[in-house]
Amino acid sequence: MPEFPFPGLNLALTTPFDSEGQVAFDSLPGHIERYLAAGVESFVLSSGTGMHVYLSRAESDRLVVQAARLIDGRARIIVQASALLAEDVIERTRHAAGCGAGAVMVLPPFFEGPTADDDILRFYEEIGAGGLPVIGYNVPQAVGAGIVPDLLRRLAELPHFLTVKDSSGDLAAGAALIRTGLPVMNGGDPLMIFATFAGAAGMIWGGANFAPRSCLAMLRAASQGDWDRAREIWRALEPAMALIWQGDYVQSVYAAAEMAGLGAGAPRRPLSRLSPARHAALEPVIVDLARFEAGLETG
Repeated sequence: MPEFPFPGLNLALTTPFDSEGQVAFDSLPGHIERYLAAGVESFVLSSGTGMHVYLSRAESDRLVVQAARLIDGRARIIVQASALLAEDVIERTRHAAGCGAGAVMVLPPFFEGPTADDDILRFYEEIGAGGLPVIGYNVPQAVGAGIVPDLLRRLAELPHFLTVKDSSGDLAAGAALIRTGLPVMNGGDPLMIFATFAGAAGMIWGGANFAPRSCLAMLRAASQGDWDRAREIWRALEPAMALIWQGDYVQSVYAAAEMAGLGAGAPRRPLSRLSPARHAALEPVIVDLARFEAGLETG
């Protein structure tokens, strides 16, 4: 079996917005450089955390072009190409390929879309015409249909289907996917260490926007079999990762990144800033985590 091309941390990058809610393309160079300096080796552009569904096609395309130029081969690139129509996914995928992406991440059709395995399989079969490896995106709580082990086995027979990112947040369901023996990526922040221990092939995490060094350090320790160190780092990460998963995920990540000095502005409308009550609950947790991150930075 060939080596998995997206091991370790793949940062689901926040998209920077200005005070008017427009994509802050001028902020993109500094935004990306901060994460490269932290050691991030792979980015997911136009990610869910980066508000893919609230970007126009033109904005998403421009974001991918500019980010890829800035990264300039210094990190791997995955692009979210999700759209309701297979034809649109194919066009987005071809654009991503032209920008140097190594794969695309694609949801099943996500608005009153198909729920039958055969229909989901047919959709993923069609989008292979885009010419890049495809990462399926399992987030049944948002889409209404899930990728279960039997469907994953069938998808894996498609020559272009690489893996699935499991963002179900369900440890048992994620472990069942991993038990197929096929590569599975974890996208559930509160399950970071558990998915790592279970054998996830790679991670796509939005929470790493506010704690990149800690996420990287935990994965490094785990890869070296130093589970005592991995658990120590996880104890610093876990309170924040649990809080962001309890609701208002994107708003929470944007707020936490701002608190940690890695801000990308406020999320775009129709999402608003995090509520005062949730902000107050999150802030002391992020202050503690930022202190831990600083120790990793200098230690």
